[in-house]
Amino acid sequence: MPKKNAVLTGPGEAAAATGVVIPARFAADTKPQDDTASLGQRVKRMRLDRGWTLEDMSQKTGVARSTLSKIENGQMSPTYDVLQRITRGANFDLVELFEAPRQNVPFGRRSVTRKGEGKFYPTPTYNYEVLSTDLSQKQILPFKVKVSARSLDDFGGWTRHDGEEFFWVLSGQVQVFTEFYAPVTLDVGDSIYFDSKMGHAVVSTSRDDAEILWVCTGATAFE
Repeated sequence: MPKKNAVLTGPGEAAAATGVVIPARFAADTKPQDDTASLGQRVKRMRLDRGWTLEDMSQKTGVARSTLSKIENGQMSPTYDVLQRITRGANFDLVELFEAPRQNVPFGRRSVTRKGEGKFYPTPTYNYEVLSTDLSQKQILPFKVKVSARSLDDFGGWTRHDGEEFFWVLSGQVQVFTEFYAPVTLDVGDSIYFDSKMGHAVVSTSRDDAEILWVCTGATAFE
């Protein structure tokens, strides 16, 4: 058996070393999935406020016109990396997709999010509660996440995006899959930090959905 967190050359070696089968599709980027209409409506509003067509938006973000249309019409839920491409390429603030724009305060800012008062964004694999949505242009993006995925089969492929991220397990148990390392199991109180550009996926290995505090850097790239 390899040492814990041993570096492997790719999914094939990880499978051989750990006995975990990594599907071949995990060599590709994550594909968008299902969505809620409210986020799509905000994307559309922000696009129209700038006088852009779907084609304009596609050229600025690198996201296919058909994908943007599905997102705006509530037919598809963009994953975090797709949201980043949209917000970065279109110069949107991610917070505005979940909360009405707030006046920016350059110094001495503070945000308190009471239990259950975040902005909820469900996807087939993770149920996000976006925290501190009253502050735009943040250097980090904090989430409380319920991990509903139980297998790599629940994902269309790796998630990749700019920045780095950290999470800490609040309840349950998770297994973390990363592109170049053997899968690692984390229990309550365990944490992990990794490069977001490396393909990654997280599944719950406990009976109930695991909960984690998840923080991503590179928020300024959204602006």
